[in-house]
Amino acid sequence: MPTSQQAVLLFDGVCNLCNGFVQFVVRRDPQGIFKFTSLQSEAGQQLMQDHGFNPDKINTVILIKNGKAYSRSDAPLQVVRSFSGFWPLLYIFIIIPKGIRDFIYDWVAKNRYKWFGKKDQCMIPTPELKERFL
Repeated sequence: MPTSQQAVLLFDGVCNLCNGFVQFVVRRDPQGIFKFTSLQSEAGQQLMQDHGFNPDKINTVILIKNGKAYSRSDAPLQVVRSFSGFWPLLYIFIIIPKGIRDFIYDWVAKNRYKWFGKKDQCMIPTPELKERFL
């Protein structure tokens, strides 16, 4: 479970875009603050239920940090906010009204398989990353 020093990122394990986002986070998180689990996994399903999400709807990335759940456009913004370098500057997009951000997020999410493809099974972490997956 996440502590004040950790966060859990739930993602669609068969989505190539989502898997790419996980790899993006891993490369920019050398301290291992972020842990990961697929939305399809038992842990992911339980975390979704615990935070009021419908486990049958796998259409958003979810970040659970300090006991709070962020979804849709809020989740990636919260993630980049925790990186070093220039990445936190992207958090400026929080000023765009949530309805507009989420509309764009939902449009990409709806088309993610068509645009980026889909795997037949959930991502299996490499041995180096295995400890970061729930």
